[in-house]
Amino acid sequence: MNEVVKLERNDVVAIVTVNSPPVNALSAAVRGGILECMNSAIADPEVKAIVLTCAGRTFIAGADITEFGKPPKPPGLAEVLTAMENSPKPIVAAIHGTALGGGLEVALACHFRVATKEAKLGLPEVKLGLLPGAGGTQRLPRAVGPELAVKMIVGGDPIGAADALKNGLIEEIVEGPASGGEAFARKVLAEKRPLRKLRDDDSKLAAARADRSIFTNAVAALTKKARGLEAPFAAADAVGAAIDLPFDEGLKKEREGFLKLVASDQSKAQRYAFFSEREAAKIAGVPEGTKPRNVERVAIIGAGTMGGGIAMSFANAGIPVTLIETGEEQLKRGMGVMQKNYEATAARGGIPADAPAKRMGLINGVVGLENVRDADLIIEAVFETMAIKKEVFTALDKFAKPGAVLASNTSYLNIDEIAKVTGRPQDVLGMHFFSPANVMKLCEIVRAAKTAPDALTTAVAVARKIAKVPAVVGVCDGFVGNRMLAQRGKQSEKLLFEGALPQQVDAVVTKFGMPMGPFAMSDLAGLDIGWRSRKDRGIKSEIADALCEAGRFGQKTGKGYYKYEAGSRAPLPDPEVEKLIDETLTRLGRKRRVVTDDEILERMMYPMINEGARILEEGIAARPSDIDVIWLYGYGWPIYRGGPMFYADQVGLKHVADRLSYYAKETNDPSLEPAPLLKRLAAEGKTFASLAQTAKAA
Repeated sequence: MNEVVKLERNDVVAIVTVNSPPVNALSAAVRGGILECMNSAIADPEVKAIVLTCAGRTFIAGADITEFGKPPKPPGLAEVLTAMENSPKPIVAAIHGTALGGGLEVALACHFRVATKEAKLGLPEVKLGLLPGAGGTQRLPRAVGPELAVKMIVGGDPIGAADALKNGLIEEIVEGPASGGEAFARKVLAEKRPLRKLRDDDSKLAAARADRSIFTNAVAALTKKARGLEAPFAAADAVGAAIDLPFDEGLKKEREGFLKLVASDQSKAQRYAFFSEREAAKIAGVPEGTKPRNVERVAIIGAGTMGGGIAMSFANAGIPVTLIETGEEQLKRGMGVMQKNYEATAARGGIPADAPAKRMGLINGVVGLENVRDADLIIEAVFETMAIKKEVFTALDKFAKPGAVLASNTSYLNIDEIAKVTGRPQDVLGMHFFSPANVMKLCEIVRAAKTAPDALTTAVAVARKIAKVPAVVGVCDGFVGNRMLAQRGKQSEKLLFEGALPQQVDAVVTKFGMPMGPFAMSDLAGLDIGWRSRKDRGIKSEIADALCEAGRFGQKTGKGYYKYEAGSRAPLPDPEVEKLIDETLTRLGRKRRVVTDDEILERMMYPMINEGARILEEGIAARPSDIDVIWLYGYGWPIYRGGPMFYADQVGLKHVADRLSYYAKETNDPSLEPAPLLKRLAAEGKTFASLAQTAKAA
């Protein structure tokens, strides 16, 4: 018994209640309190059964994340669970809210489990680059069978109470956790039910022991999506140990895997990503406690690719939205595209069969900007042209109600310039969604010079409500992500001039873990878009221009940097491209040289890191971790590498700075000279992470 865990007795039933807000995490105090209360109840001759429950909004939601990376404090969770499982008196876990990670492991060590109907149960440690470390990989397969255990442990996704009941993870769905748990405990006593110790119950392992393909097929279905990740395979091995080994030996196998992963670079990166996402929601320079404005009605201007995707994001979250176009034809086309997208997703089993109709019912398509009058948040998603955006915001100033937040979905343009055409610059900001907006998780929230603090908190709150990851950035060309990406694009073009081929560059980038290389991405976007833009500005890109002049616009024409077979999006190397590159270099009087994969990787990544340092110096991003969040959720940076700034710290800033200096000299490119911040940190032997630590100390 302590300040976070209390023991009460109601006749013959002891109630152990954890009360450690906000989520009853398994801190040392909670672990110690549970152990002390359990030992007291077990020793009390008047107590015949014990119920473990939690106060507040949830059961134990997992480990105490503040203890990550610190020396362990006693008692260890395994010690607590062993004491509970060995109790001669029945222990019932009464679950509400979520029982995740260590929370579910606690419940699995109890002899019985009940849950409220809204409860979620899971072991998501794999998403932090870990596996369950307190018996979860051994007890869960014995509770629900290896197939479902693999989905929950290797996949990391929770299940609801109904599925938990169906599969034997819980015994009963109850109305209230404490009252339901106590009633069930009395039922156990009245019926004299034997204690079910999962460690001793191998009945659900029999089928997989007789036919191991049941297990291996379940693993294969999940691990094929785990390209480059270590934890899913280690988790699968641990679950396999439950099938192959006695319980105690399986525990040892689990512990070995857990300790190996805890020390791995991948898990460090994934845990860093977890904390970085939480940190990104904190807005630098905004007074603590600044409340968001009330948003009940949302309007989106533009039913094109971006506007439609944004509208779908709101509909997916169950939020009604008004979608505005300038004409009936454009509106009809946009609504039709969304309908087809939903139907295709339903056909693949991604959403229920009735979801397309329900979600489209939340999108009200109308014509005319005057329809924004009732909206609390208005998101403009028209063409990426300053003149058109200014025209829209001038009209919004006329039609939008006072206090409405006016957001632009621009990916490059100056929000301050847009805000100037209104009489309410305090309400104007950017909400840069990433394409496809209904899929990509990132939303760059762009703070203009006069954006009000409560407008910012509103945009962040709305982004989170529609399941986006918000990151607040400042005004500059391309903001954070696209500004850094431009540096990679510049180097990828230069590498072709020096002797590399598109397929070599892309192979290096995808081997690193990115979903696509720069040239495959260009083919997907369409080479003609950049070509037209360059011609308008009087700029040349010799190789890209030559491809376009040859009618190679990318996937849309079946050939670009690669060739594409009919009906396929798979890029295939094309000898014609190599010939075209050779001809272009000969015409320019240049010779190809051998370019190594190591050089390609450094020139793809280090210039972006350098630009990230400049972005930090300029205050465009508040924290290095915000930059990493943007790349993780907006550009497909592999989560097991943490993000570009985390990766730079792992490689070593001195090494990054030295290599940039080398390439600046070798390629005669002054833009590759290390940024002042990078040079300073490298000289001092510091990291980008040290900037965040210094800011917290201040």
